Amino acid sequence: MGSKWRKAKLALGLNMCLYVPPTDVEQRDSSSSPSPARLFSRSSHGSITPTPSSSGLRLPASPDSNNKRTCAICLTAMKTGQGQAIFMAECSHSFHFHCIASNVKHGNQICPVCRAKWKEIPFQRPVSDVTRGKPRMSALGWPQDDAWMTVLRRLPPARTDANRHISSHYQANEPAIFDDDEDLDPQHETAEGNVPTNDAGDVNSVRTVEVFTYTEVSAVPKSVSYDNFTILIHLKAPLTSGRQNRNWNHAESPQSSQDSRTPVDLVTVLDVSGSMSGTKLALLKRAMGFVIQNLGPSDRLSVIAFSSTARRHFPLRRMTETGKLEALQAVNSLISSGGTNIAEGLRKGFKVMVDRKWKNPVCSIILLSDGQDTYTISGTSTTRPRADYKSLLPTSINLNGGTGFCIPVHAFGFGSDHDAASMHSISEISGGTFSFIEAEGVIQDAFAQCIGGLLSVVVQELQVKVECLHPRLEIGSIQAGSYKSSIMANAIMGFVDVGDLYAEEERDFLVTVNIPVDGTSDEMSLLKVSCTYRDPMTKGMMTLEEASQVKIQRPEITGTRVVSMEVDKQRNRLRAAEAMAEARAAAENGDLARAVSVLESCGKALSETASTRAGDRLCIALCAELKEMQERMASQRVYETSGRAYILSGLSSHSWQRATARGDSTDSTNLMQAYQTPSMADMVTQSQTMVFGTPSSQRKLRQTMSFPAARPRPR
Repeated sequence: MGSKWRKAKLALGLNMCLYVPPTDVEQRDSSSSPSPARLFSRSSHGSITPTPSSSGLRLPASPDSNNKRTCAICLTAMKTGQGQAIFMAECSHSFHFHCIASNVKHGNQICPVCRAKWKEIPFQRPVSDVTRGKPRMSALGWPQDDAWMTVLRRLPPARTDANRHISSHYQANEPAIFDDDEDLDPQHETAEGNVPTNDAGDVNSVRTVEVFTYTEVSAVPKSVSYDNFTILIHLKAPLTSGRQNRNWNHAESPQSSQDSRTPVDLVTVLDVSGSMSGTKLALLKRAMGFVIQNLGPSDRLSVIAFSSTARRHFPLRRMTETGKLEALQAVNSLISSGGTNIAEGLRKGFKVMVDRKWKNPVCSIILLSDGQDTYTISGTSTTRPRADYKSLLPTSINLNGGTGFCIPVHAFGFGSDHDAASMHSISEISGGTFSFIEAEGVIQDAFAQCIGGLLSVVVQELQVKVECLHPRLEIGSIQAGSYKSSIMANAIMGFVDVGDLYAEEERDFLVTVNIPVDGTSDEMSLLKVSCTYRDPMTKGMMTLEEASQVKIQRPEITGTRVVSMEVDKQRNRLRAAEAMAEARAAAENGDLARAVSVLESCGKALSETASTRAGDRLCIALCAELKEMQERMASQRVYETSGRAYILSGLSSHSWQRATARGDSTDSTNLMQAYQTPSMADMVTQSQTMVFGTPSSQRKLRQTMSFPAARPRPR
């Protein structure tokens, strides 16, 4: 099996294969022998061609043998006189007119064969953006993989015998307890309750978190007290080992980079209700194919699909070559039908996590749905109000005595009909993020951004401790967003539970103190910041004592007060997040005018701050985001179809300081991705360029596209 998979990957320029079940005709023609699977490969110019395997499977002839007589989109013959118009592009490639018109309608302006960008577009009519009330030419800013989509659309509408055979091993007798997970990779193996420990005393042998502090102003006169004096604590996670080399290659395989990162247990809970039929399901399968391909042999994946009920289609298995092939087959066998039972899908997803015998250091659930839960939430009570979104979550994912989150759920609301409030609540309680996928074609990039983070976890169980150093100093508040923070009763010590950090990910927390009058010295020590965390690679606990000490000058008199730009921009972030929450509350009460007014006032206030006037990227993005939210509150219909989801996704991003997909893009140049890490950006780039079959074509594309820049480190 391993040999087959390697050969398939070599044949597929994008390292991806799809299982296409045989049609009824093929089954009748081959009743004496099992129908073969068909593996489709992508050539260097982006088309799909069948690829023979080492087992001698029967495969159809390549549709690319004569490009002039074959439509590269639907892969069928083009002949005049058959009642079908033929369109010849300016690059001299021809297609069925209805095929290319369908592509252009969804924003694709790239030739599927040679990837040339067209200036003259067939059927170029703007697609109305009903959620915004204005035309939009394209939901995507990169080429779409239309030939692959054509293959996916040809999947049979009903489950065939071959499809049943693929998943029957895992579905026919679904066990009562999901303890059939595959053993871990021996070099990463960790059984529950048997965690190896390392001597973490040598900080040079492990990766360390960087801690920086900034004071609101650098000096306070001796004779003056200062209430609510603000101190910024800035954290930055280390690099992954794989990125230590600045010549890191985008095309690096998961296998080659596996040893340099922490392995992951990932459960995907996917909506396959009737509303997911057609293009939505095809795009979901393509996105799942990307996820599978980018997991390594030490990572494990399970696939749960739900509609009216939920089933485990694939157990928690390592993504070896054989595991990947079988996972792809399981995903490709999914069909859409029935209602939407999010609660049952989540319960089954968490059951996989809870029942597993072995545990990789990092675990997470990806939840995707395009609709609202149409079944009773509690399962036993028919009178429970529908607004009780928290009851969708199994009790096993709630906080363990406030010590941290069990399993984060990263929720993705797909389209305009999903229950954004429910999905956001699910992610918020579990410590995950909520992303709004407005444009269908962005789903793969949204998944790519998410796994780009999950596959780069370098810090776990991070806790920050703040202690007052001056005997008359007290902590007034700790502003930490959704992170759990606490202040001791005597107000001289406080804590923030941060949890996991991705490689090079940053966190900012604001601490306020009341500075007393002090005429005894010219310098005053305010706070000591320390932190503890676990290195997921070594399993050792790290303690950084006195990682940073905060001091200010206490002269007799000071000049003009100059507020720190770093402190100012973080205040702006928190102010914007508060305005978003207030506007959302007003909108939910039907007062859209007040909601718009709150956002508008906040935007004006932010535009007058020093950091915004200085051109700070985060502050400019916040102003643009507030304006975007105002437009999505133009009417009640617009708010319900896109405004609510957009605002909740923004709140999720700002409260956790973690990138989410919003609207129709995951690109940080779209202004809304200030928290996107280099690992996330790398994975999104790979998703956007994987339609090109060869590394050389990928390099050419990267030279002509603008990719997100890493967030600058405060100084």
